[in-house]
Amino acid sequence: MSSASVRKKIEALGTQMSLPTVRKALGVLEGEHASGRRGGGGDVMDMRAYEPGDESRLIDWKTSARQGRPMVVQRERLSTSRVWLLMDVGREMTGICPSGEQAYEVAANALRMFAALSMRRADDISLVFGDESSITRIPFNGGFAQFERTLDTALRRNWNHGRNIDALLEYARRIKDHEALIVLATDEHAMAERHIIQFRRIARTHPVVLIDVATLNPFLPVSHGHRAPLDGTTGRRVPAFLRSRKSANEVSTHREYMAAALEQELTRAGSHMIRATSSEAMFDRFVTLVSRALARTTRNQLGSAPDLMLAGNR
Repeated sequence: MSSASVRKKIEALGTQMSLPTVRKALGVLEGEHASGRRGGGGDVMDMRAYEPGDESRLIDWKTSARQGRPMVVQRERLSTSRVWLLMDVGREMTGICPSGEQAYEVAANALRMFAALSMRRADDISLVFGDESSITRIPFNGGFAQFERTLDTALRRNWNHGRNIDALLEYARRIKDHEALIVLATDEHAMAERHIIQFRRIARTHPVVLIDVATLNPFLPVSHGHRAPLDGTTGRRVPAFLRSRKSANEVSTHREYMAAALEQELTRAGSHMIRATSSEAMFDRFVTLVSRALARTTRNQLGSAPDLMLAGNR
């Protein structure tokens, strides 16, 4: 599937999902940091019967007692929350993925997924690009179409500078808007063990999601009709004697081990990681992550709602 096709699926994701589902989906990624403003404390907008998957905290006990069944009250949000989308734009992000896309294209599509849902929830979005030369916040106003234009324009760059993940993480740590969701998009070669400490610091005050783009294994034997990949820094081709199944398997095993270790550490820090080799795979991983978490939430609420109802009637 082409990157353009995935972008259409992303746009549909934000328009076809119901607002309650969008809120739950983002709430899954925000975890314990979910903003108290979501759902709102303002005027009542609508009232309906409790349905499986609804948050139990939205049940209005006085109304439920009068109706003789659990009733959910939706209130107006008095203010919006903020989502920070940080992207590594070092020249390393021009690396090729197994899908043929460049790493920055996959990363950008991942950010589009979060933007589509966040805008559906009426969040404010800040888009930040970082490399070794600068950290730049790109302002934009408008809907998802304007976001895409802003992102596409910003990515039409020379890609002359290397990455600086340390600077991006430090930028994230200094974001004063506590509990705002922070999404950092980079490739699988950027993160080192020392960065876990920085992630833990950020996770104390913010929910964090790492977008981890997996690139092409340079030691895979080249199939007929294809050229050997070039080194992104030197422009040289990988020597033929190094391209073997054994070398490729060793690299693949090491990458998978490092990715699993990183994901485990991020989970301990209360963060999430979404890793994929293409825009399509990234989209599928995102949907799977949210779907599984929503299913767990639904099961938990189905088990607790009757007990809560009894407590409310006492």
